[in-house]
Amino acid sequence: MNKEIIKNMSKNNDNLSKYACTDKMAIRLYPIDNDFRPPFFRDIDKIIYSLSYIRYIDKTQVYTNNSNDMISKRMTHVQMVSKIARTIGRALNLNEDLIEAASLGHDLGHVPFGHVGENILNEISLKCNEGYFAHNIQSVRTLMNIENFGNGNNITVQVLDAILCHNGEVLQKRYEPVKKTKEKFVGEYNECYKNKKILKELTPMTLEGCVLKISDVIAYAGKDVEDAIRIGRINVEDIPKSIKETLGYNNSEIVNTIVTDIINNSFNKNYIMLSDKIFNSLNDLINFNYKNIYLKANTQDQINKYKEIFHKLFYLYYDDILKNNVNSDIFSVFLNNMSIEYKKSTSDARKVIDYISGMTDDFIQSQYNKYFS
Repeated sequence: MNKEIIKNMSKNNDNLSKYACTDKMAIRLYPIDNDFRPPFFRDIDKIIYSLSYIRYIDKTQVYTNNSNDMISKRMTHVQMVSKIARTIGRALNLNEDLIEAASLGHDLGHVPFGHVGENILNEISLKCNEGYFAHNIQSVRTLMNIENFGNGNNITVQVLDAILCHNGEVLQKRYEPVKKTKEKFVGEYNECYKNKKILKELTPMTLEGCVLKISDVIAYAGKDVEDAIRIGRINVEDIPKSIKETLGYNNSEIVNTIVTDIINNSFNKNYIMLSDKIFNSLNDLINFNYKNIYLKANTQDQINKYKEIFHKLFYLYYDDILKNNVNSDIFSVFLNNMSIEYKKSTSDARKVIDYISGMTDDFIQSQYNKYFS
């Protein structure tokens, strides 16, 4: 490949902040033959062409089985996170390729029916001694162990680490990266299955990972309010006046206010920071969302139905594996396409968890109807 072309592909590294993660710092779990694409740019390609990325299109963000086509899906949320994070990254002279790859991959492990489905699968995973299930762990597992027919995509450690640490449910005023080796990352990843507490305490190894962490919050905070208003779950008058006056009266204003505040408080710093005023208001908005949106997004009847769907399908597939029922869909749709190494090294319960977690809302419903209608 022409050296000038390779230089063109990497020219964005020339003026990066001294706190940015450059392409030369990229670490992979396994050696790889380099091509003209920079490492994080290549990760974007691997993620955006993955099967799990395609399935974003029919996965719940907040509201499931809603007929309004204007309501966010997981796909739109991920794209909004990417745009917000890249805006902050460009203003701070950070590595936008790393930011985009991590942003696009951060929710690959999300299960059908959103966080409700995640909680149900966590209960099943713990009962089967497979450890804690959380979508950030599963997103990393998807890229390391499930994609590419069970061989993994060999994504850079920096991108995997940002995805693992992205937990957008915990708001911080200041995000500062910590140095990690490849071995440190793998250790934290494995510990997540055993230690629930660590899931909320993970800190990214790059400033770009810190940007993703706060951008996830920014992307959902105002948009979820907008969706709730659109389908009549809340009214704009329900939002406390203090929040609206500080952050804005719609999602566009909220995003702009927070992003501008972060850029002004983080420029030429080795951390990402919110001002006291914006941090407190954003925290108030998140608390408002939990009380008025997330805890009311599904009725108890809906939750009970989701539990029935997950549990019945899990034990059906698990039994099919034990009995080697090759006519079962878990074989024809999933296992028959996986590598020998995946099938040898993965427990039967984990195979079922991997299969179910990767399903779309429509597919898990169709599977339930097929076997239990």
